[in-house]
Amino acid sequence: MSLHPTPCEPWPFEPDCCQLPEDTPQEKIDKWARVATSILWMASGRRWGPSCPVTVRPCRRSCLDDYAGAVRWGTVGSWIPYLGRDGKWRNARVCGCASDCSCTELCEVRLHGPVHDIVSVTIGGETLDPASYRVDNGDLLVRTDGGCWPDCQDMAAACGEAGSFCVTYRTGLPLDEAAIAAFSSLVCHLVKGCGSSGSCGCNLQRNRNLSRVSRQGVDLEFQDTTAIYSDMRTGLPDVDMWLTMVNPYRQPAPSRVWSVDYKRPRTTTYP
Repeated sequence: MSLHPTPCEPWPFEPDCCQLPEDTPQEKIDKWARVATSILWMASGRRWGPSCPVTVRPCRRSCLDDYAGAVRWGTVGSWIPYLGRDGKWRNARVCGCASDCSCTELCEVRLHGPVHDIVSVTIGGETLDPASYRVDNGDLLVRTDGGCWPDCQDMAAACGEAGSFCVTYRTGLPLDEAAIAAFSSLVCHLVKGCGSSGSCGCNLQRNRNLSRVSRQGVDLEFQDTTAIYSDMRTGLPDVDMWLTMVNPYRQPAPSRVWSVDYKRPRTTTYP
């Protein structure tokens, strides 16, 4: 999943300190709340959620931990058989993983995170109880009911059909009070700037950043406001203070390191 899905819904708006006119239409507030959500989501590095729900077809985490022999990279092929508890031979690449901090097998799949919450997990036509799994480290979906995730699935089958394994979840960091306060301030600024007309580009009362005044010659000098936007800032002190704290290096998106051995979950993009 290379793209970062945008939030489907506006962030929570708190009008306590906004002092909007009482006759302000709710439709106008909702409109500029959606605009402010997109602006702050992009300016803060596309890390905050929740995103739109996305459904993936995951592959189980592969490991060699259950192999009893001395395995070294490049010394063995992809087929490493082992005898399971049921007496059947299997390939160690689809085994559960027992790490150095766990004395039991841990069945897990890796998701594209950070995971905000899990909407549903379906295996075949059955939806699992949320108590049967948890999320570790923001991207590991761990089975906790004693079962395990499917070793493989029928990718031609739709979610909910026999042989399918689908996880629907949302991504993004949770919003805290500081984020909600900055967002609410930006919404108020956008709503007040539109006045009563409500059209796009309407008489926004922006801070012109006056830097020099000459009385007799009536010379006014203003700073270039485009420099603020090029630095992914809004010109509003409380909003920019939050952006500076959460994205000090002005990164447009989260940095990621990918392993060539990591099997990324399959996502159906059409239809």
